[in-house]
Amino acid sequence: MNINQLKVLLKKFDSKVTYNEDLKKKNWFNIGGKAKVFFKANELKDLVKFLKILDNKEKISIIGAGSNVLITDDTYDGVIIKLGKNFNRLSLLNNNIIISGTAVLDKKLADYAADNSLSGFEFLSCIPGTIGGGIKMNAGCFGQEIKDILVSLQAVDKNGNLLTIPAEKINFDYRKNDLPGNLIFLSASFKGKKKNSDQVKEKMLQLKIRKNNNQPTKIKTSGSTFKNPITQTDKKVWELIKDSVPLNTSFGDAYISEKHSNFFVNKGDAKFKDMKKLIDFVTKKVFEKTGISLEKEIKVIEN
Repeated sequence: MNINQLKVLLKKFDSKVTYNEDLKKKNWFNIGGKAKVFFKANELKDLVKFLKILDNKEKISIIGAGSNVLITDDTYDGVIIKLGKNFNRLSLLNNNIIISGTAVLDKKLADYAADNSLSGFEFLSCIPGTIGGGIKMNAGCFGQEIKDILVSLQAVDKNGNLLTIPAEKINFDYRKNDLPGNLIFLSASFKGKKKNSDQVKEKMLQLKIRKNNNQPTKIKTSGSTFKNPITQTDKKVWELIKDSVPLNTSFGDAYISEKHSNFFVNKGDAKFKDMKKLIDFVTKKVFEKTGISLEKEIKVIEN
């Protein structure tokens, strides 16, 4: 549909929907064009009503903190949904269960767990992004993944139907799961272990030091670009890139980080096509050198 048709269809949401919304400032790469439709859903009832009215007439992408996404410079021909304040809440249940909205930042959940003397969440303090994205990709680091603490997930499909999914019904693998692609994650419950709060915070500090020693910070990047090919080699993906690609390779302002070769950087005004060329070039060179096909960890939103 064109924008005028969508404005008629979505008239009830005039105060919550914007058209031709700029996406460049909504992601860590600082790359991107506009969204034909941008909907910030602050409440579940509005989200459900919106999805039912939209009735799958447009493609939909969800963005959280934008820490793991590369967005087209063209106008995205669809709907971008961002979850707002009512999906950004935390609560404690039965002393060791935390219920988290999926718009909550991973670090915020880790801090909340520490404040409530719960261990098991420390690794989340080193992961950028939101809980929703973390579940989507089974985010992890330092030997832990989000599946290790997940109890259940609440979601809505793109027809507006609500469902609750126990963690044991989800098959998680490295940086993925088998959940249907048409789900929007709303909230989740996580289980931790009681532990002295100071000890939990000390572990978080040590993990943060390890991360900062090895990964670039305070730059326009989107975290790990590729997944580690764990079934094909003992080498980490950064080692494969370092062995296969000149690390001064760049396309426009899209560069490989000098500190960690699996982090790609926008050094100024990189365009979508520049970053995409860099990703494709590295993929090609690693395959030519090693025979290993790299799989992207970042999400690419394009038409």
